Amino acid sequence: MVLFLSDVSGSEILLIFVFVLIFFGAKSIPNLAKTLGKTIHQIKNASDEIKTEIRKTGLDMKSDMNLTSFVEETVQDIATPISSELNQVADAANAPVGSQSYQPSKFEEAIPNEEKEISTESNENQEVIKTQLEK
Repeated sequence: MVLFLSDVSGSEILLIFVFVLIFFGAKSIPNLAKTLGKTIHQIKNASDEIKTEIRKTGLDMKSDMNLTSFVEETVQDIATPISSELNQVADAANAPVGSQSYQPSKFEEAIPNEEKEISTESNENQEVIKTQLEK
């Protein structure tokens, strides 16, 4: 509406008022203005209600999704097995050589046998090297 008024000059607005006065008469113009004001007020109220409902729906959707707790749960689900593996590795690293029996983790159980043979060979080589260094 502001764009419409910026394109209309003062003399054009005066001409429009004269035509409205002639067409509707002096007695009905206050009623028309009152009706027009009520209509504009109702339109503004309706648009405010729609905006409020959209905002409320957006907040409801955000609380329903609860992304923060979902991310925290996912981090916990990922961190738990990793921390248990790290603890197992730390325990194995801190233990004296030969004091504990080797227990494969669930991740190592998924390694194919060929790779396990390579790792056992390297473990045997490491033990031989350690015994030679101890002598």
